[in-house]
Amino acid sequence: QVQLVESGGGLVQAGGSLRLSCAASGRTFSSLAMGWFRQAPGKEREFAAGISWSGRGIDYADSVKGRFTISRDNAKNTVYLQMNSLKPEDTAVYYCAASGAYYGGGSPQGYNYWGQGTQVTVSS
Repeated sequence: QVQLVESGGGLVQAGGSLRLSCAASGRTFSSLAMGWFRQAPGKEREFAAGISWSGRGIDYADSVKGRFTISRDNAKNTVYLQMNSLKPEDTAVYYCAASGAYYGGGSPQGYNYWGQGTQVTVSS
C-alpha cells in the first residue's frame, strides 16, 4: 500500500506561484510513476502533469504547459508541482497520484493510489 500526502496549496493572486509537494510512503518511491490531477467544482478530475519513475518521461496537459513543472526527488520520496503564472481557472483541488507502471499516463485509471488533495485558489 502507498500513502500519499500533499501539501503546499493555498490562496494566491493571479500571476503568482505555488509549489505543491507530495510525500510518498509504503513502497520504494523510485519504482512509482507519479502524477498530478486537479478537480474544480462541478467538473471531472483532469490530468495536469505526470512523471515516470525514472524522471525521464514527463508530460503536461496543454492548459498548464509552459507554466507548471513537475519534478521528483527520489531521495526524499517526494514529487513536486511548481505552478507559475497562475490563473483563476487553475483553481481546483489538486491530487497527487501514484502508479506501479513506468508511466501512469494522462487518465485517472492509470493510477492506483491517491492523496487526499490540497486546495489551490487563484483570485483575480
